[in-house]
Order: sequence, then C-alpha cells, then structure tokens
Amino acid sequence: MKDNIYLIGFMGTGKSTVSKSLAKLLGYGEIDTDAWIVRQQNKSIAEIFEKQGEDAFRDMETSLLQELQKEKHKIISCGGGMAMRTENVTLMQKNGVVVLLTAQPETILERVKNDQGRPVLNGNMNVKYIQRLLAQRSPFYQAAGEVVVPTDHRAPDDIAQEIKKNLEFFKNPFDF
Repeated sequence: MKDNIYLIGFMGTGKSTVSKSLAKLLGYGEIDTDAWIVRQQNKSIAEIFEKQGEDAFRDMETSLLQELQKEKHKIISCGGGMAMRTENVTLMQKNGVVVLLTAQPETILERVKNDQGRPVLNGNMNVKYIQRLLAQRSPFYQAAGEVVVPTDHRAPDDIAQEIKKNLEFFKNPFDF
C-alpha cells in the first residue's frame, strides 16, 4: 500500500520547501533524507562526500529508504541523487507516490548559488554545468516520477495544492 509521498528532483527544485507546505496541507509527518543522514552520521554531506566518497553517501540513502518502508503518512524529501539508483526507485514506488519536482537551470542556480553545502556543484556553480548534470539525471527522474510538477516562479503552497490535486489519481490508500 502506498502511504507516503516521495519528492524527488534535482537540487534546488524546492523539495525541502514544498515538503513543509505539503505536510501541513495533508497533515502528514515530514522527513528530509539529507537532514536525516547528516544527523545519523554527525557530518555534513560535503564531509561525507570528501571523507567517505559519493558511493558511501548513496549507500546511506538506500539504507534509509529501506528503513522508511515501515513509515506511513510521511512526506519524504529526497536528496537530488536518490532516483539515480533503480533499487531506490523501486523502494520509493513500492511504498509511496513519487512526485518529481522540476525547475529550469537558471532557477536552480538562483536558488542554490549561495549554498556551499552542495558537493556535486562545488567549483561548478553555473548554468552550463547544471544543464549538463540535469541532462544526465533527467531520464532517471522521468522514469521514477509518477507525478511531475514544475516549480519555477511558484509559491510552495501553490505547488503543494497541485500535488494534492494530482494525488487524487492515487486516492485509493490516501484519506484526504
């Protein structure tokens, strides 16, 4: 039964912000996977990448998704790379509706340009690099997302309302 909502997408598409609005709108709990891993490891994501490598971080994401299989009525805001692994997508789709949030590269840059905690963009904080990374990741995001919602120039509450409306198609397990 699909009891959770997973927000996926590239960094800066609004997953963490929209998660708060959606949780309030639906009365669901909220889990930010990046924040969870940071708390569990007692290290920033940048430190994990630097000291243990990206593969170790991706393994932590998969382990967390396995743990989250027992959760119910949660909005789960996923790190930008979460949908890159087929195993992760399978876990998310098994226990929730996967909502892909999208944004244009210019919007993404504007939202993340002052955030030094983005190891994937360190030294590459520009539209061209974001476009390249988006082109690589987009097929994975599109394959995983069961609902797609653009976030450019929109308020989080507006986006949350659109997600709720789209969830009507999955209504069976949900009680809105």
